[in-house]
Amino acid sequence: MSDRYEVLALKYARNDRPASHNFIGGDPHDHSMPIDYYVWVIRNEQRTVVVDSGFNPTSGARRSRELITPVNVALASVGIDGSDVEHVITTHMHYDHAGNNDLFPNACFYMQESEMQFATGPCMCHHFLNHPYEVDDVTDMVRRVYAGKVSFCAGDRELFPGITVHHIGGHSRGLQCVRVETQRGPVVLASDASHLYEHMRSGRVFPTCDSVSDTVFGYGRLKELAGSAGRIVPGHDPEVMNRYPAFSAQTEGLVVRLDVDELGPG
Repeated sequence: MSDRYEVLALKYARNDRPASHNFIGGDPHDHSMPIDYYVWVIRNEQRTVVVDSGFNPTSGARRSRELITPVNVALASVGIDGSDVEHVITTHMHYDHAGNNDLFPNACFYMQESEMQFATGPCMCHHFLNHPYEVDDVTDMVRRVYAGKVSFCAGDRELFPGITVHHIGGHSRGLQCVRVETQRGPVVLASDASHLYEHMRSGRVFPTCDSVSDTVFGYGRLKELAGSAGRIVPGHDPEVMNRYPAFSAQTEGLVVRLDVDELGPG
């Protein structure tokens, strides 16, 4: 069907850290709690849509993130050449979500108006607010605006049959999640609306945050959009690789299918 899609999570990097680094207020147990970095692919016979472009190796190394495989190589492993991609959804412009946009020279980028306003406005005068961004990534997106290669969203919007974006905010002023119709029902790519399953479960918040209240209310919005907690995919949880089946034997541990039922608890 034209409004149902295959959805893939492609793991390209990781970062070892204690749990206290993942929650405002720390964590009383402070056990090891690494995070993974993903880009996502939505596709069927009619179209291919990439969600986010990950961080580039230079900014990743500067921030001590471990690159497992370059994003272009990860995409090639599932048969995608970036020059052929016509549609990229940018959930927000933090360094680890908008750092490889040059891989998609022919694409239109879909993002929230409020994210561009935030990333180019007065809040960026303050290091605490601008440190998740890379100025080169932001200026690159501005150039794409002038080239007519950015399509702005103002809240919720249907981009294609079966693919909608929804403004959540919280982590970033213009953060949006993506809802996709699949064979198992709607799947919601939360991106950083929930970094980890534990954020939604406990109602706690990741330290990089524009609005705590918007983040907390966003958890409910994610559940409303998905209809089931088991169809929400957090943006950085290593558990995603364990809960879903591998795309192929060759990509095991790196690419999983999100359009089929979980293997483990939901």
